[in-house]
Order: sequence, then structure tokens, then C-alpha cells
Amino acid sequence: MKSESKLKVAIGSLGAIGLKVAQCLDAGDIPGIELSAVSARDQDKLKRNLRNFRHQPEIVPIEQLGQHADIVIECAPKSVFTTIAVSAIDNGCTFIPLSVGALLDNMDLIDRARSKNAVIFVPTGALLGLDAVKAVAEGNVNSITLVTRKPPTGLQGAPYLVENSIDIESLQEPLQVFTGTARLAAKAFPANVNVAAALALAGIGPERTMVEVWADPSINRNMHTINVNSDASNFTMSIENVPSETPATGKITALSVIASLRRLTAPLIVGT
Repeated sequence: MKSESKLKVAIGSLGAIGLKVAQCLDAGDIPGIELSAVSARDQDKLKRNLRNFRHQPEIVPIEQLGQHADIVIECAPKSVFTTIAVSAIDNGCTFIPLSVGALLDNMDLIDRARSKNAVIFVPTGALLGLDAVKAVAEGNVNSITLVTRKPPTGLQGAPYLVENSIDIESLQEPLQVFTGTARLAAKAFPANVNVAAALALAGIGPERTMVEVWADPSINRNMHTINVNSDASNFTMSIENVPSETPATGKITALSVIASLRRLTAPLIVGT
């Protein structure tokens, strides 16, 4: 169902990010855009989250999200990423993924989007400066490195740590727990370093973008530093994000999605 007036948004999962975005839409804070449908595994929790909404969206199965929207936002577990993506793309929607690391394993979705007249719109998320990265990538780039530092609680349960029996609970000092390509980082920390995938897609790709991950008990914020060396410009950018209710995710991530939605209907767009 495509809207002839307001753009309709469907959200896959109302966790820390999805709920914040849904509340903003329900309040009417983004002109020209409204919340049309939501989906989540825990139906009881979903209904509790929606209890105080002024306008109740439809509750639909994840595989039907694209049928109820112009824009589909994915902020769900990686296990359902492809289901949400296909539903959005096959219905010609704008697809906004938050599990960006999963996109690296499903690059065929780009061709699929092209054939369906859909768009995959990756928000900046918890990172910064992707406009500058995109600009230098039009020329020759020598190297791009991302250094991520998180409190141990923000990395607990990551597959790479479990598989390699890396204990970070009793750390007394910073520990580098991973170094490798952005592609490997996305697989090793699927819920923690989606920023690495976003950086790789904006710049020189997942094989050439290098990533370091540190567990640091001395900090209480999620910190990301990007180092870029190119023919056009050399720069270093750092950001310190306040964690949301979910330690692995910064509060800025939901705000980035809201800013991305606002961009879709804004009369003035600033930035590349």
C-alpha cells in the first residue's frame, strides 16, 4: 500500500532503536512521514510498547512489512535480516538497515534493489564523517582504519570472544581483542561493529578497510576513531557515544535514523 500523501514507515523490531524512532513518528515530529506498521518476535512486549501511542500502527509478520510501507527500517536480530530486506526490496521500498554487517554477506540485494526500483539507504549510525569518506573514495585512497573501544559490557557475548575463549569480564586494563578486515569484524562482532560495515561501504570496501576492536574497562562510552590516508586528504575523526539501554548500541544510532528519515522529505539537504 503506497501512500499518495505521507510516506509510510514500517519498522522491524521495537528494541532500543526501533522504539525511539517509532515514538518520534507517532508524535508527528517528522513532516510528511508516518508510522504504518511494526513487527517483533515478542508480541506481548510489542503491544506494551505501543500502548500509549496516539496512532496505533498495524502489527504484521516481518515478511509482510514491505507490503505496508514506502520505507522499511530493519533494527532486528541478524537472523531475520534477509527476510526484512527481501520484503522491503521486492515491494519497491526504501530499505534502511541497521544490521549493516549483514549486508556484506548479502550484496546480491543491491542488484535485487536495482531490478525492483528499490533503494538501500544505510544511515551513518554511531559513526561520523561518512560524507568525507565518500568524497575521498572518489579518488585514490591509501588506507582507512577504524579503531573501536567499548566497555566490556558492550562486547560481551560476541561470537568471536566466545569462539576464542577471550575473557573480558575481569579486565583491569584495555585489551585489543580483534584486528582484521571490516568483513571479518562484521562476522566476529555482528551486534557491535556495524559501524565497520558502514565505513567499508562508504569508502574502499570490506577487504581493504581495517578494524581494531578493544575492550576497555576504563571507559563508559562506545568510542570510534577513523584514520584516513588519501591523495585528496588525510584526516582522523573520533566520536564518543553514550550507550543506550542496550550497551552494545549508542543513543546516537536511533537519532541517526530519525535524521535520515527527515532528510527524505526535507526541502534543504546538507551534506554529501
